[in-house]
Amino acid sequence: MKKTAFYLVLIGLAVFCLGPLFWQFLTSLKPDAEITRLPPLWPHHLTFVHYVAVFAGRPFLRIIFNSALVAMLTTGFALAIGSLAAFALARLPVVGKAFILGAVLSISMFPPIATVSPLYVIIRTLGLRDTPWALAFTYTTFSLPLTVWILTRFFRSVPRELFHAARVDGCSPFQTFVRVFVPLAAPGLFATAILVFIYSWNEFLFALTFTSTTRSRTIPVEIALFPGLHEMPWGDIAAASIIVTLPLVVLVFAFQRRIVEGLTAGSIKG
Repeated sequence: MKKTAFYLVLIGLAVFCLGPLFWQFLTSLKPDAEITRLPPLWPHHLTFVHYVAVFAGRPFLRIIFNSALVAMLTTGFALAIGSLAAFALARLPVVGKAFILGAVLSISMFPPIATVSPLYVIIRTLGLRDTPWALAFTYTTFSLPLTVWILTRFFRSVPRELFHAARVDGCSPFQTFVRVFVPLAAPGLFATAILVFIYSWNEFLFALTFTSTTRSRTIPVEIALFPGLHEMPWGDIAAASIIVTLPLVVLVFAFQRRIVEGLTAGSIKG
């Protein structure tokens, strides 16, 4: 009975989480005349006109490229900076580690809406407005607390004896980081990279504020601009949502084992 109840709970959670995505998929296949009618739940006539409309007359491929570029830049910056900071907090003799880690985490406590105005002034002063760099630098700032927090835990799980052995063999702290800690903490790096990438891919507020043209506009902003003056293209919005969700689904399934290892405590063994 316990096993049956367990599986029923899992099925219920799966239906609850996947229900909106399934509804979006059905909406993307319905003709306009059936979108606002219920029943039927399943469309009488399947159509792919909404998927065609997403790309017809819109630079949607360019928008996808912008989002991918910003997400990859952010992920690279966050891992490069965050992993070094996490290694220092985990293994180097740094004074006030707890205070530094708390200060880093405090950044995530500020609501983004409260920082939009000063960040906009900084971005405009630096001449970065309407460029991918404006979003990449901003996203890196807000993703670093999560990156440092996760990677600090993983670097601490690497046996201290390995650090001392590498130092005795003549490795500098940076060489020890690259040759010993990075390979052992690969699951944590993968999990962190996926989380940062998803955050950068889906972020809306800063993307809306710091971009104004298709040169750097990202997917969430582009989809928000789909509605016309007198109509709401629900079918096009649903189709675009499915299109931009698929890369994330493929990415998560491709690195599923690494992500599970990275988010499981004690996954790294000495």
